[in-house]
Amino acid sequence: MELDEMIARMSLQAGRIRVLADGVSAEQARWRPDAGSWSLLEVINHLGDEEREDFRTRLDFILHRPGEDPPPIDPQGWVTARDYNQRDLAESIDRFLAERQTSLAWLRGLGAPDWTTTVSAPDGSWSIHAGDMAAAWVAHDLLHMRQLVELHWAWTQRAVAPYATDYAGPW
Repeated sequence: MELDEMIARMSLQAGRIRVLADGVSAEQARWRPDAGSWSLLEVINHLGDEEREDFRTRLDFILHRPGEDPPPIDPQGWVTARDYNQRDLAESIDRFLAERQTSLAWLRGLGAPDWTTTVSAPDGSWSIHAGDMAAAWVAHDLLHMRQLVELHWAWTQRAVAPYATDYAGPW
C-alpha cells in the first residue's frame, strides 16, 4: 500500500462524506429508518470518534508501541452514551473534518511505515498487520458512505409516499 495514495483517498472521502451530509435538515439528520438503524447524525459522530479514538490510535500503537495495549473502545455504545443524535450536525461535520485533517497530517509524518508490523492477542487468537489497520481505515469510510446513501434513499422513500420510485430503477 502506498501511503500517498492512502492519504489522497482519505482526503477525497472526507469531502464526499461532508457532501452527503450537506443541506440535511435537523429532522432528517436525526431520523432513523427503524429502531436498529443509525441516523445520519449518529454516523457522522461515529466517524469523528473513530477517527480520533480508533484508527489513528490503533495504527499508532501497532507501528510505534506494539507491546502495549491501546485504550478500550466502544463504538456501538458511544452512539447512545455520547448522545450522538442530540448533537448539532454542522458542528459534528466540522469535528469529523478537523479530526481527519489531524489524521492526514499524522499520516504524512510517518515517512515510510512498515506495513508488515504485526500485533497479536496474548492468547494468539488474532493478529493484525499495520497494513491491515490502514486498509480497514480507508474501507471504513466507504462502508459509512454507503450507509449515508442508504439513509438518503430511505428518507426519500418516506418523503415521496404514497408515490413509488420504481421507475428510477431497482435499489
